[in-house]
Amino acid sequence: MTMKTKENAQVRYEELAAIDKQHFMHPTSSFKQQQEKGPGFIFTEGKGIYLKDIRGKQVIDGLSSLWNVNIGHGREELGQAAMDQMKKLAFSSTFSTNSHEPAIMLAEKVAQMTPGDLTMTFFTSGGSDANDTAFKTSRQYWRLKGKTDKKKIISRNKSYHGVSVGASSATGLPGFRNFPSLAPDFYYVDSSIQALKEMIAREGAETIAAFISEPIQGSGGVNLPPENYFKEVREICNQNEILFIADEVITGFGRTGTNFGIENFGAVPDMMVIAKGISSGYAPIGGMVISEKIKNELIELTDGVYMHGYTYSGHPMCCAVALKNLEIIEEENMIENVRNMGAELQNGFKWLAQRHEEIGNIRGIGLLGAVEILKDKETNTRFADPVSVKVVEEALNHGLLARSIVYEGQDTLAFAPPFCINKEEVETIISIIDKSLTEVKKIGLK
Repeated sequence: MTMKTKENAQVRYEELAAIDKQHFMHPTSSFKQQQEKGPGFIFTEGKGIYLKDIRGKQVIDGLSSLWNVNIGHGREELGQAAMDQMKKLAFSSTFSTNSHEPAIMLAEKVAQMTPGDLTMTFFTSGGSDANDTAFKTSRQYWRLKGKTDKKKIISRNKSYHGVSVGASSATGLPGFRNFPSLAPDFYYVDSSIQALKEMIAREGAETIAAFISEPIQGSGGVNLPPENYFKEVREICNQNEILFIADEVITGFGRTGTNFGIENFGAVPDMMVIAKGISSGYAPIGGMVISEKIKNELIELTDGVYMHGYTYSGHPMCCAVALKNLEIIEEENMIENVRNMGAELQNGFKWLAQRHEEIGNIRGIGLLGAVEILKDKETNTRFADPVSVKVVEEALNHGLLARSIVYEGQDTLAFAPPFCINKEEVETIISIIDKSLTEVKKIGLK
Protein backbone atom coordinates (compact mmCIF):
# COMPACT_ATOMS: atom_id res chain seq x y z
CA MET A 1 0.00 0.00 0.00
CA THR A 2 1.24 3.49 -0.85
CA MET A 3 0.92 6.23 1.74
CA LYS A 4 -1.98 7.76 -0.20
CA THR A 5 -3.74 4.39 -0.42
CA LYS A 6 -3.29 3.88 3.32
CA GLU A 7 -4.75 7.31 4.02
CA ASN A 8 -7.75 6.59 1.81
CA ALA A 9 -8.22 3.19 3.46
CA GLN A 10 -8.17 4.79 6.91
CA VAL A 11 -10.73 7.38 5.84
CA ARG A 12 -12.99 4.66 4.48
CA TYR A 13 -12.56 2.62 7.66
CA GLU A 14 -13.63 5.59 9.76
CA GLU A 15 -16.65 6.23 7.52
CA LEU A 16 -17.78 2.61 7.77
CA ALA A 17 -17.02 2.44 11.50
CA ALA A 18 -19.31 5.41 12.13
CA ILE A 19 -22.12 3.71 10.19
CA ASP A 20 -21.43 0.43 11.99
CA LYS A 21 -21.83 2.08 15.39
CA GLN A 22 -25.07 3.70 14.34
CA HIS A 23 -26.84 0.88 12.55
CA PHE A 24 -25.27 -2.59 12.92
CA MET A 25 -26.20 -4.64 15.99
CA HIS A 26 -23.42 -7.24 16.21
CA PRO A 27 -23.93 -10.84 17.34
CA THR A 28 -22.19 -11.96 20.54
CA SER A 29 -20.49 -8.60 21.04
CA SER A 30 -20.19 -5.88 23.66
CA PHE A 31 -22.46 -2.92 22.94
CA LYS A 32 -20.15 -0.58 24.87
CA GLN A 33 -16.98 -1.84 23.18
CA GLN A 34 -18.54 -1.32 19.77
CA GLN A 35 -19.50 2.26 20.60
CA GLU A 36 -16.17 3.10 22.24
CA LYS A 37 -13.78 1.39 19.81
CA GLY A 38 -15.76 0.61 16.66
CA PRO A 39 -15.26 -2.57 14.64
CA GLY A 40 -12.13 -4.54 15.45
CA PHE A 41 -11.68 -5.34 11.78
CA ILE A 42 -13.62 -4.56 8.65
CA PHE A 43 -12.60 -7.48 6.45
CA THR A 44 -12.68 -7.07 2.69
CA GLU A 45 -11.20 -10.27 1.28
CA GLY A 46 -9.91 -13.72 2.12
CA LYS A 47 -7.66 -16.30 0.49
CA GLY A 48 -6.79 -19.71 1.87
CA ILE A 49 -6.13 -19.36 5.60
CA TYR A 50 -5.79 -15.57 5.39
CA LEU A 51 -8.15 -12.63 5.86
CA LYS A 52 -7.36 -9.04 4.87
CA ASP A 53 -9.04 -5.95 6.28
CA ILE A 54 -9.91 -2.63 4.69
CA ARG A 55 -6.66 -1.05 5.94
CA GLY A 56 -4.53 -3.76 4.35
CA LYS A 57 -3.72 -5.82 7.45
CA GLN A 58 -3.52 -9.54 6.72
CA VAL A 59 -4.10 -12.13 9.44
CA ILE A 60 -4.20 -15.91 9.68
CA ASP A 61 -7.73 -17.10 10.38
CA GLY A 62 -6.82 -19.46 13.19
CA LEU A 63 -10.39 -20.53 13.96
CA SER A 64 -11.77 -20.73 10.41
CA SER A 65 -13.76 -17.63 11.43
CA LEU A 66 -16.46 -19.37 13.53
CA TRP A 67 -15.18 -22.96 13.19
CA ASN A 68 -16.83 -23.02 9.76
CA VAL A 69 -14.67 -21.90 6.79
CA ASN A 70 -13.34 -25.42 6.40
CA ILE A 71 -12.08 -25.33 2.80
CA GLY A 72 -10.54 -21.89 3.30
CA HIS A 73 -11.37 -18.46 1.98
CA GLY A 74 -11.66 -17.32 -1.61
CA ARG A 75 -12.75 -20.49 -3.37
CA GLU A 76 -14.26 -19.07 -6.55
CA GLU A 77 -15.86 -22.41 -7.42
CA LEU A 78 -18.39 -21.89 -4.64
CA GLY A 79 -19.22 -18.41 -5.88
CA GLN A 80 -19.68 -19.87 -9.35
CA ALA A 81 -21.95 -22.61 -7.99
CA ALA A 82 -24.07 -19.97 -6.25
CA MET A 83 -24.32 -17.84 -9.38
CA ASP A 84 -25.14 -20.76 -11.66
CA GLN A 85 -27.92 -21.92 -9.36
CA MET A 86 -29.39 -18.45 -8.88
CA LYS A 87 -29.49 -17.96 -12.64
CA LYS A 88 -31.51 -21.16 -13.01
CA LEU A 89 -33.61 -21.20 -9.84
CA ALA A 90 -32.94 -18.66 -7.10
CA PHE A 91 -35.67 -19.92 -4.80
CA SER A 92 -38.56 -22.32 -4.63
CA SER A 93 -40.32 -23.63 -1.53
CA THR A 94 -39.85 -27.19 -0.33
CA PHE A 95 -43.11 -27.06 1.64
CA SER A 96 -46.04 -29.36 0.76
CA THR A 97 -43.67 -32.01 -0.71
CA ASN A 98 -42.35 -29.69 -3.46
CA SER A 99 -38.68 -30.14 -4.19
CA HIS A 100 -35.75 -29.23 -6.42
CA GLU A 101 -32.59 -30.97 -7.58
CA PRO A 102 -29.97 -29.33 -5.30
CA ALA A 103 -31.87 -30.27 -2.11
CA ILE A 104 -32.48 -33.82 -3.32
CA MET A 105 -28.84 -34.36 -4.32
CA LEU A 106 -27.48 -32.79 -1.12
CA ALA A 107 -29.73 -34.98 1.03
CA GLU A 108 -28.41 -38.02 -0.84
CA LYS A 109 -24.80 -36.87 -0.39
CA VAL A 110 -25.27 -36.37 3.35
CA ALA A 111 -26.79 -39.86 3.63
CA GLN A 112 -23.74 -41.30 1.85
CA MET A 113 -21.39 -39.62 4.35
CA THR A 114 -23.16 -40.18 7.66
CA PRO A 115 -22.45 -43.23 9.83
CA GLY A 116 -24.91 -46.05 10.43
CA ASP A 117 -28.47 -45.69 9.20
CA LEU A 118 -28.72 -41.88 9.35
CA THR A 119 -30.41 -41.41 5.99
CA MET A 120 -32.93 -38.53 5.91
CA THR A 121 -32.15 -34.81 6.26
CA PHE A 122 -34.36 -31.86 7.16
CA PHE A 123 -32.55 -28.69 6.03
CA THR A 124 -32.41 -25.46 8.02
CA SER A 125 -30.56 -22.14 7.82
CA GLY A 126 -27.99 -23.00 10.50
CA GLY A 127 -27.12 -24.93 13.64
CA SER A 128 -29.43 -23.27 16.15
CA ASP A 129 -32.59 -23.94 14.18
CA ALA A 130 -31.31 -27.42 13.36
CA ASN A 131 -31.07 -28.16 17.08
CA ASP A 132 -34.53 -26.69 17.67
CA THR A 133 -35.79 -29.00 14.93
CA ALA A 134 -34.18 -32.00 16.62
CA PHE A 135 -35.76 -31.12 19.97
CA LYS A 136 -39.22 -30.66 18.47
CA THR A 137 -38.93 -33.81 16.40
CA SER A 138 -37.72 -35.97 19.29
CA ARG A 139 -40.62 -34.84 21.47
CA GLN A 140 -43.10 -35.32 18.64
CA TYR A 141 -41.68 -38.79 17.98
CA TRP A 142 -42.45 -39.93 21.51
CA ARG A 143 -45.85 -38.24 21.43
CA LEU A 144 -46.76 -40.18 18.30
CA LYS A 145 -45.70 -43.37 20.07
CA GLY A 146 -48.09 -42.57 22.93
CA LYS A 147 -45.34 -41.60 25.41
CA THR A 148 -46.44 -38.00 25.93
CA ASP A 149 -44.47 -37.47 29.15
CA LYS A 150 -41.14 -37.87 27.33
CA LYS A 151 -40.33 -34.16 26.89
CA LYS A 152 -37.10 -33.51 28.77
CA ILE A 153 -33.80 -32.91 27.00
CA ILE A 154 -30.51 -33.61 28.78
CA SER A 155 -27.29 -31.89 27.69
CA ARG A 156 -23.78 -31.59 29.11
CA ASN A 157 -22.24 -28.79 31.13
CA LYS A 158 -19.98 -26.59 28.96
CA SER A 159 -21.92 -27.63 25.86
CA TYR A 160 -22.92 -25.15 23.17
CA HIS A 161 -25.92 -25.77 20.94
CA GLY A 162 -26.84 -22.32 19.61
CA VAL A 163 -28.70 -19.16 20.56
CA SER A 164 -32.32 -19.61 19.50
CA VAL A 165 -34.69 -20.10 22.44
CA GLY A 166 -34.53 -23.89 22.35
CA ALA A 167 -30.83 -24.12 21.52
CA SER A 168 -29.92 -21.59 24.24
CA SER A 169 -31.95 -23.62 26.72
CA ALA A 170 -29.93 -26.73 25.82
CA THR A 171 -26.57 -24.96 26.06
CA GLY A 172 -24.55 -25.92 29.12
CA LEU A 173 -22.75 -22.57 29.38
CA PRO A 174 -24.81 -20.41 31.80
CA GLY A 175 -23.85 -17.12 30.13
CA PHE A 176 -25.81 -18.07 27.03
CA ARG A 177 -28.88 -18.81 29.17
CA ASN A 178 -28.82 -15.42 30.90
CA PHE A 179 -32.05 -14.35 29.24
CA PRO A 180 -35.55 -14.42 30.78
CA SER A 181 -38.16 -17.07 30.00
CA LEU A 182 -36.14 -19.66 28.13
CA ALA A 183 -37.70 -23.00 27.25
CA PRO A 184 -38.58 -25.47 30.02
CA ASP A 185 -37.61 -29.14 30.34
CA PHE A 186 -33.86 -28.81 29.75
CA TYR A 187 -31.41 -30.43 32.18
CA TYR A 188 -27.60 -30.51 32.44
CA VAL A 189 -25.07 -33.08 33.59
CA ASP A 190 -21.31 -33.15 33.84
CA SER A 191 -19.28 -35.29 31.47
CA SER A 192 -19.45 -38.52 33.43
CA ILE A 193 -21.55 -41.58 32.79
CA GLN A 194 -22.49 -41.69 36.46
CA ALA A 195 -23.95 -38.19 36.28
CA LEU A 196 -26.11 -39.18 33.31
CA LYS A 197 -27.32 -42.32 35.07
CA GLU A 198 -28.18 -40.35 38.20
CA MET A 199 -30.10 -37.73 36.19
CA ILE A 200 -32.15 -40.42 34.45
CA ALA A 201 -32.88 -42.15 37.77
CA ARG A 202 -33.87 -38.85 39.41
CA GLU A 203 -36.10 -37.53 36.62
CA GLY A 204 -37.39 -40.88 35.36
CA ALA A 205 -36.63 -42.32 31.93
CA GLU A 206 -40.34 -42.09 31.11
CA THR A 207 -40.02 -38.26 31.12
CA ILE A 208 -36.84 -37.93 29.01
CA ALA A 209 -37.04 -37.52 25.23
CA ALA A 210 -33.39 -37.13 24.28
CA PHE A 211 -29.78 -36.65 25.29
CA ILE A 212 -27.74 -34.24 23.16
CA SER A 213 -23.98 -33.85 23.03
CA GLU A 214 -21.24 -32.51 20.82
CA PRO A 215 -18.72 -35.28 20.10
CA ILE A 216 -16.06 -32.74 21.08
CA GLN A 217 -17.19 -29.59 22.85
CA GLY A 218 -16.16 -26.56 20.81
CA SER A 219 -17.09 -23.22 22.36
CA GLY A 220 -17.01 -24.86 25.80
CA GLY A 221 -13.25 -25.34 25.52
CA VAL A 222 -12.47 -28.05 22.91
CA ASN A 223 -13.15 -30.73 25.51
CA LEU A 224 -12.77 -34.38 24.52
CA PRO A 225 -15.07 -36.97 26.12
CA PRO A 226 -13.86 -39.55 28.64
CA GLU A 227 -12.78 -42.90 27.20
CA ASN A 228 -15.69 -45.03 25.93
CA TYR A 229 -18.10 -42.25 26.93
CA PHE A 230 -20.26 -42.32 23.82
CA LYS A 231 -20.35 -46.12 23.63
CA GLU A 232 -21.81 -46.12 27.13
CA VAL A 233 -24.15 -43.23 26.29
CA ARG A 234 -25.47 -45.26 23.37
CA GLU A 235 -26.15 -48.24 25.65
CA ILE A 236 -27.85 -46.10 28.30
CA CYS A 237 -30.07 -44.42 25.73
CA ASN A 238 -31.05 -47.81 24.28
CA GLN A 239 -31.86 -49.21 27.72
CA ASN A 240 -34.02 -46.22 28.68
CA GLU A 241 -35.74 -45.42 25.37
CA ILE A 242 -33.97 -42.06 25.09
CA LEU A 243 -32.95 -40.66 21.71
CA PHE A 244 -29.27 -39.77 21.29
CA ILE A 245 -28.65 -36.55 19.34
CA ALA A 246 -25.10 -35.79 18.17
CA ASP A 247 -24.48 -32.08 17.60
CA GLU A 248 -21.99 -32.16 14.71
CA VAL A 249 -22.28 -28.47 13.86
CA ILE A 250 -18.55 -27.89 14.51
CA THR A 251 -17.19 -31.42 14.19
CA GLY A 252 -19.01 -32.47 11.02
CA PHE A 253 -17.67 -32.79 7.47
CA GLY A 254 -14.02 -33.49 8.21
CA ARG A 255 -12.98 -31.21 11.08
CA THR A 256 -11.72 -34.11 13.24
CA GLY A 257 -10.14 -36.12 10.42
CA THR A 258 -13.26 -38.22 9.87
CA ASN A 259 -16.50 -37.29 8.13
CA PHE A 260 -18.15 -36.77 11.51
CA GLY A 261 -16.73 -36.37 14.99
CA ILE A 262 -18.80 -39.15 16.53
CA GLU A 263 -17.01 -41.66 14.28
CA ASN A 264 -13.92 -41.24 16.46
CA PHE A 265 -15.81 -42.69 19.41
CA GLY A 266 -17.55 -45.81 18.09
CA ALA A 267 -21.20 -44.82 18.47
CA VAL A 268 -24.05 -44.00 16.09
CA PRO A 269 -26.71 -41.50 17.22
CA ASP A 270 -30.42 -41.53 16.43
CA MET A 271 -30.25 -37.97 15.17
CA MET A 272 -27.42 -35.76 13.99
CA VAL A 273 -27.38 -31.97 13.77
CA ILE A 274 -25.24 -30.40 11.03
CA ALA A 275 -24.33 -26.90 9.79
CA LYS A 276 -21.11 -24.83 9.46
CA GLY A 277 -18.82 -27.19 7.52
CA ILE A 278 -21.49 -28.43 5.13
CA SER A 279 -20.99 -25.21 3.14
CA SER A 280 -17.75 -23.98 4.76
CA GLY A 281 -19.67 -20.84 5.69
CA TYR A 282 -20.14 -19.77 2.07
CA ALA A 283 -23.92 -20.09 2.44
CA PRO A 284 -26.18 -20.33 5.52
CA ILE A 285 -27.37 -23.92 5.77
CA GLY A 286 -27.78 -26.59 8.43
CA GLY A 287 -29.88 -29.64 9.03
CA MET A 288 -31.16 -32.47 11.17
CA VAL A 289 -30.40 -36.01 10.00
CA ILE A 290 -32.54 -38.86 11.34
CA SER A 291 -32.13 -42.62 11.34
CA GLU A 292 -33.98 -44.99 9.05
CA LYS A 293 -35.85 -46.32 12.09
CA ILE A 294 -37.14 -42.88 13.12
CA LYS A 295 -37.97 -42.01 9.52
CA ASN A 296 -40.06 -45.14 9.07
CA GLU A 297 -41.89 -44.65 12.36
CA LEU A 298 -42.66 -41.01 11.58
CA ILE A 299 -44.06 -42.06 8.21
CA GLU A 300 -46.16 -44.78 9.81
CA LEU A 301 -47.44 -42.79 12.80
CA THR A 302 -47.95 -39.29 11.39
CA ASP A 303 -51.43 -38.42 10.18
CA GLY A 304 -51.76 -35.17 8.27
CA VAL A 305 -48.95 -32.63 8.01
CA TYR A 306 -45.63 -32.37 9.88
CA MET A 307 -46.18 -28.75 10.95
CA HIS A 308 -42.57 -27.64 11.08
CA GLY A 309 -40.59 -25.85 8.39
CA TYR A 310 -38.53 -22.75 7.66
CA THR A 311 -38.89 -20.51 4.63
CA TYR A 312 -35.31 -21.30 3.66
CA SER A 313 -35.37 -25.06 4.39
CA GLY A 314 -33.47 -26.55 1.47
CA HIS A 315 -32.72 -23.21 -0.20
CA PRO A 316 -31.56 -24.11 -3.74
CA MET A 317 -28.54 -21.81 -3.82
CA CYS A 318 -27.37 -22.91 -0.36
CA CYS A 319 -27.74 -26.57 -1.31
CA ALA A 320 -25.81 -26.05 -4.55
CA VAL A 321 -22.98 -24.33 -2.68
CA ALA A 322 -22.90 -27.10 -0.07
CA LEU A 323 -22.69 -29.76 -2.78
CA LYS A 324 -19.75 -28.02 -4.43
CA ASN A 325 -18.06 -27.58 -1.04
CA LEU A 326 -18.34 -31.30 -0.23
CA GLU A 327 -17.11 -32.14 -3.72
CA ILE A 328 -13.97 -30.02 -3.19
CA ILE A 329 -13.28 -31.58 0.22
CA GLU A 330 -13.49 -35.03 -1.35
CA GLU A 331 -11.61 -34.35 -4.60
CA GLU A 332 -8.72 -32.55 -2.87
CA ASN A 333 -8.37 -35.18 -0.11
CA MET A 334 -8.78 -32.45 2.47
CA ILE A 335 -9.74 -34.80 5.29
CA GLU A 336 -6.39 -36.56 4.90
CA ASN A 337 -4.71 -33.16 5.18
CA VAL A 338 -6.76 -32.51 8.33
CA ARG A 339 -5.28 -35.64 9.89
CA ASN A 340 -1.73 -34.80 8.83
CA MET A 341 -1.82 -31.13 9.77
CA GLY A 342 -3.71 -31.95 12.95
CA ALA A 343 -0.73 -34.07 14.00
CA GLU A 344 1.59 -31.14 13.19
CA LEU A 345 -0.59 -28.82 15.28
CA GLN A 346 -0.46 -31.18 18.26
CA ASN A 347 3.33 -31.46 17.89
CA GLY A 348 3.47 -27.68 17.89
CA PHE A 349 1.47 -27.55 21.12
CA LYS A 350 3.92 -29.99 22.72
CA TRP A 351 6.83 -27.81 21.61
CA LEU A 352 5.13 -24.79 23.18
CA ALA A 353 4.69 -26.71 26.43
CA GLN A 354 8.43 -27.41 26.51
CA ARG A 355 9.20 -23.71 26.09
CA HIS A 356 6.50 -22.38 28.41
CA GLU A 357 5.75 -24.06 31.72
CA GLU A 358 2.34 -22.35 31.71
CA ILE A 359 1.10 -24.41 28.74
CA GLY A 360 -0.81 -27.55 29.72
CA ASN A 361 -3.82 -29.77 29.07
CA ILE A 362 -2.99 -30.13 25.37
CA ARG A 363 -5.87 -31.72 23.51
CA GLY A 364 -7.54 -32.11 20.15
CA ILE A 365 -8.39 -34.32 17.19
CA GLY A 366 -7.70 -33.34 13.61
CA LEU A 367 -7.71 -29.59 13.07
CA LEU A 368 -9.59 -28.93 16.30
CA GLY A 369 -7.23 -28.31 19.17
CA ALA A 370 -6.60 -26.35 22.34
CA VAL A 371 -4.14 -25.68 25.12
CA GLU A 372 -4.74 -24.26 28.57
CA ILE A 373 -2.65 -21.67 30.35
CA LEU A 374 -2.05 -22.73 33.94
CA LYS A 375 -0.31 -21.27 36.94
CA ASP A 376 0.30 -24.75 38.35
CA LYS A 377 -0.12 -27.83 36.14
CA GLU A 378 -0.09 -30.29 39.04
CA THR A 379 -3.05 -28.65 40.79
CA ASN A 380 -4.65 -27.37 37.57
CA THR A 381 -4.62 -23.87 39.08
CA ARG A 382 -5.20 -20.92 36.76
CA PHE A 383 -4.05 -17.34 36.96
CA ALA A 384 -6.54 -14.93 38.55
CA ASP A 385 -6.42 -12.72 35.46
CA PRO A 386 -6.99 -14.85 32.30
CA VAL A 387 -3.83 -14.98 30.22
CA SER A 388 -5.33 -16.37 27.01
CA VAL A 389 -7.19 -13.10 26.34
CA LYS A 390 -3.90 -11.19 26.45
CA VAL A 391 -2.16 -13.76 24.24
CA VAL A 392 -4.92 -13.44 21.64
CA GLU A 393 -4.61 -9.64 21.70
CA GLU A 394 -0.84 -9.86 21.26
CA ALA A 395 -1.17 -12.50 18.53
CA LEU A 396 -3.18 -10.03 16.45
CA ASN A 397 -0.12 -7.76 16.41
CA HIS A 398 1.80 -10.64 14.84
CA GLY A 399 -0.89 -11.52 12.29
CA LEU A 400 -2.93 -14.29 13.92
CA LEU A 401 -6.63 -14.27 14.68
CA ALA A 402 -7.07 -16.80 17.50
CA ARG A 403 -9.73 -17.59 20.13
CA SER A 404 -9.58 -17.43 23.90
CA ILE A 405 -12.16 -19.33 25.95
CA VAL A 406 -12.66 -18.19 29.53
CA TYR A 407 -16.15 -19.57 30.27
CA GLU A 408 -16.57 -21.37 33.57
CA GLY A 409 -13.15 -20.34 34.87
CA GLN A 410 -11.20 -21.66 31.88
CA ASP A 411 -8.13 -20.03 30.35
CA THR A 412 -7.91 -21.76 26.99
CA LEU A 413 -6.49 -21.01 23.56
CA ALA A 414 -8.54 -22.73 20.84
CA PHE A 415 -7.57 -23.40 17.23
CA ALA A 416 -9.45 -24.71 14.21
CA PRO A 417 -7.69 -23.49 11.06
CA PRO A 418 -8.99 -24.18 7.53
CA PHE A 419 -8.39 -27.63 6.02
CA CYS A 420 -6.11 -26.19 3.31
CA ILE A 421 -3.41 -25.22 5.82
CA ASN A 422 0.12 -26.52 5.19
CA LYS A 423 3.00 -27.42 7.52
CA GLU A 424 4.74 -24.06 7.15
CA GLU A 425 1.53 -22.24 8.06
CA VAL A 426 1.00 -24.46 11.11
CA GLU A 427 4.54 -23.62 12.20
CA THR A 428 3.77 -19.92 11.73
CA ILE A 429 0.76 -20.21 14.06
CA ILE A 430 2.87 -21.94 16.70
CA SER A 431 5.65 -19.35 16.32
CA ILE A 432 3.20 -16.47 16.78
CA ILE A 433 1.73 -18.04 19.93
CA ASP A 434 5.28 -18.54 21.24
CA LYS A 435 6.15 -14.87 20.61
CA SER A 436 2.85 -13.63 21.97
CA LEU A 437 3.00 -15.60 25.22
CA THR A 438 6.62 -14.50 25.67
CA GLU A 439 5.58 -10.85 25.32
CA VAL A 440 2.67 -11.25 27.73
CA LYS A 441 4.94 -12.92 30.31
CA LYS A 442 7.34 -9.97 30.15
CA ILE A 443 4.54 -7.73 31.38
CA GLY A 444 3.78 -10.20 34.15
CA LEU A 445 1.19 -12.86 34.94
CA LYS A 446 -1.12 -12.51 37.93
